[in-house]
Amino acid sequence: MTELAIGIDGGGTSCRAAVADKDGNVLGRGKAGPANILSDLENSLLNIVESARQALSDAGLDAEAVTSAVSVVGVAGANVMDYGQRIERALPFAEGRVVTDALISLQGALGDADGIVGAFGTGSVYNARRDGRLNGIGGWGFIVGDQASGARLGRDLMEHALLAHDGVRLGSAITEAIMAEYGNDPERIVDFAHTARPTDFARYAPMVFKHAAEGDVVAIGIVKDAATAIGESLDALLWPECPSICLLGGLAEAYEPWLSRYKPLLARPKNDALQGAVELAVKLLNDQQKGAA
Repeated sequence: MTELAIGIDGGGTSCRAAVADKDGNVLGRGKAGPANILSDLENSLLNIVESARQALSDAGLDAEAVTSAVSVVGVAGANVMDYGQRIERALPFAEGRVVTDALISLQGALGDADGIVGAFGTGSVYNARRDGRLNGIGGWGFIVGDQASGARLGRDLMEHALLAHDGVRLGSAITEAIMAEYGNDPERIVDFAHTARPTDFARYAPMVFKHAAEGDVVAIGIVKDAATAIGESLDALLWPECPSICLLGGLAEAYEPWLSRYKPLLARPKNDALQGAVELAVKLLNDQQKGAA
């Protein structure tokens, strides 16, 4: 009977894994490439498994022990069509569950308590737990959703740059900077956009926040639009007795100044998404062992 639980945070920039024993003690950690299952399912699967192998090796265990371990993988897009199921069927673990990145973020941030979590990185997604019941919003990918994601910020920046180039809207320092990066050739931006993955767009998010802080009108508009979208999603999940809201991900801190209306409810997360995945994996392991007893 397996005694190992592996939690995996399949992020758009990288996959992080941690292997733990049945008591939740972390034995080793691993890291591999990104998991964008909606745009690159095959490589996402490879990176998910590789991160688990790295965690086992870090723990001084045989990497082949993946086949006897229980795992929970949190990844954006797990709620779209059958993408999560396709990953789950291909996992090499003794038992593997694929859940949304929002769920592992919520578990990490709140533990077993009620509240709301918004996660903002390459993608953006929200989840709430109220009286033990879960409710999620977003996570549909930046093409049709993820309005506060790093990928969407980068995409919107390029859209504004092209509109400014065409004389449709006023430009600014940030639109000039992005055009200069592509040799002031709009066709190069279009070529990039047609082949770019979410992580490629998301690398421009820090640039947007930097220029917004410096008063750039275009950057401010992009961030304000994203902050408005965050507010709409939080309002859809809020209830009068909601104890807290946790903002997670690489862009969380950057968004806080733009969300002053929610400041009284903002709380620091207890742990991160990876720890949430570990906690869910340990629970799955212990439930499995109870069922076998």
